[in-house]
Amino acid sequence: MSSTPIEWSHHNGNGNLKNPDSLRNVAEIEEFDFSKVLDKPRALNIERQRSCDELSIALSPRQSFIKADNFSRHGEHLDNAFSPMHKSGLNTPKSLILDPHSILPEAWEALRRSLVYFRGEAVGTIAALDNSEENLNYDQVFVRDFVPSALAFLMHGEPDIVKNFLLKTLRLQSWEKKIDRFHLAEGVMPASFKVFHDPVRNRETLIADFGESAIGRVAPVDSGFWWIILLRAYTKSTGDSSLADRPECQKGMRLILSLCLSEGFDTFPTLLCADGCCMIDRRMGVYGYPIEIQALFFMALRCAMQLLKPDAEGKEFMERIVKRLHALSYHMRSHFWLDLKQLNDIYRFKTEEYSHTAVNKFNVIPDSLPDWIFDFMPHHGGYFIGNVSPARMDFRWFCLGNCIAILSCLATPEQSVAIMDLIESRWEELVGEMPVKVCYPALENHEWRIITGCDPKNTRWSYHNGGSWPVMLWFLSAAAIKTGRPQIAKRALQIAESRLLKDNWPEYYDGTLGRYIGKQARKCQTWSIAGYLVARMMLDDPSHLGIIALEEDRQLKEPLLKRSNSWTLVFKDSQWQKLFYAKGEAMALSLEQRTVLGAADNRLCFLDLALPHHRMW
Repeated sequence: MSSTPIEWSHHNGNGNLKNPDSLRNVAEIEEFDFSKVLDKPRALNIERQRSCDELSIALSPRQSFIKADNFSRHGEHLDNAFSPMHKSGLNTPKSLILDPHSILPEAWEALRRSLVYFRGEAVGTIAALDNSEENLNYDQVFVRDFVPSALAFLMHGEPDIVKNFLLKTLRLQSWEKKIDRFHLAEGVMPASFKVFHDPVRNRETLIADFGESAIGRVAPVDSGFWWIILLRAYTKSTGDSSLADRPECQKGMRLILSLCLSEGFDTFPTLLCADGCCMIDRRMGVYGYPIEIQALFFMALRCAMQLLKPDAEGKEFMERIVKRLHALSYHMRSHFWLDLKQLNDIYRFKTEEYSHTAVNKFNVIPDSLPDWIFDFMPHHGGYFIGNVSPARMDFRWFCLGNCIAILSCLATPEQSVAIMDLIESRWEELVGEMPVKVCYPALENHEWRIITGCDPKNTRWSYHNGGSWPVMLWFLSAAAIKTGRPQIAKRALQIAESRLLKDNWPEYYDGTLGRYIGKQARKCQTWSIAGYLVARMMLDDPSHLGIIALEEDRQLKEPLLKRSNSWTLVFKDSQWQKLFYAKGEAMALSLEQRTVLGAADNRLCFLDLALPHHRMW
């Protein structure tokens, strides 16, 4: 791997905010209306009304939930937001500086030290710069790890690094991918790559890992989704669509989409995945339909809709995407969502229901509900659970999946508010002394032995098993700002800023509260650094949120449920004892006709039954 020393100065490295009018505090962000963000850079003029502390005290959980109608105002026109190319850095507003000795300069310097160069161009950042430990694969550029670094550089007005990364990984996608004697699909994106310097030929080459070198030998499902999401972020940040319009980028997107939109034996619109296929890359019981992959899948589909060219090939994929988005949003919002009411319904489920009218569609056994969930679920709040599959519900809370659900608008405005309500209600459990738990709660004892296979790295409250990951800070902050709750981001940042630099940017923290540096955590972990910078820059300038967050799709607000090809009209009155079967198109009744029929018998009902076609009696 080649690396070039960089001369760095406080002024150029962090980019001073030259416009004093751009200085704002958290209270002003609270009142910020995203619908007023223009399609070009401008200074934001935000009138201060109430402090965040006042607001957080004044709003009870019930009141904040009622304000869900106002949620859309905060997220309006995010897709049209053009992120200012002025740099957020040294001139952080004094009202936001929590440490007199700001850690921003050190964070930027550490991020720049992690840059990887290929033939003279920066193409990414390595996972960690911890020289005290064996490299393993921490000296590689990971696709998912680079995302917060890319966002930091985009928000800082340095898009070339991101462009180079997107093009280099796109070239790697076209490589032949083989594990043992099995060839992977053409559209698979690499998990990571590294730069190899040949001293004999004095030439640099890229070496990619598609899962063949990973601990679990699992291909990364999330890499392709992150690539599409990052391409959209680059396009929104620069206002330049020429990169996305390139034939090779259009082909790369179509290859990724072909993989995840292909038809098979699936009866659900969600993606079936192996354990270890995403950020949680070890055996942790996330096989099946993990929330992280489903949320990223949804977001990547929506980003692809904005990026695909409406030519012959593009239109075909766009039609398939629209159908999948409707089915996926309905499925996730209906079956993955858990709040107090839904929990009580599951608690009272009947089992062995064999019909299309079954309430317990997945035949979940109520006795399988874990004891902790009853105390964890607040009166006001909810979240998308970790996994739903036949006879199995994983009730663990996963940070990344829920935050991406908010940013992509997979969560409805009401659900988004409920997720933030839950985080505030369970602050000690989910944030504690270092934001944020990657999942909650930890697997312990017999459950840990069975599910993780006695993994010594994923012991209870460590690493992916309930560990606290600073990189989650940017996900939490973005979700908090999008839902109009920047005080949550501010509070989490205060905690992180008190420790991260002093602890030398650990990869993760251990313990129920995240009090201890992880037992195998790398120091100077790049995405811990970048995650902090992105969170800080979004809080300083909320218009940066438009780079990563999506605006609500009105067509997905109410799921479109098409009636099956055949259906039944049932009249349960003595004078209406006939059963009618008819083809749906022939029996399309007007509102007036239904009113007349309904007057004859107010128990008229329409049942969605896929029955054989018959003529009407």
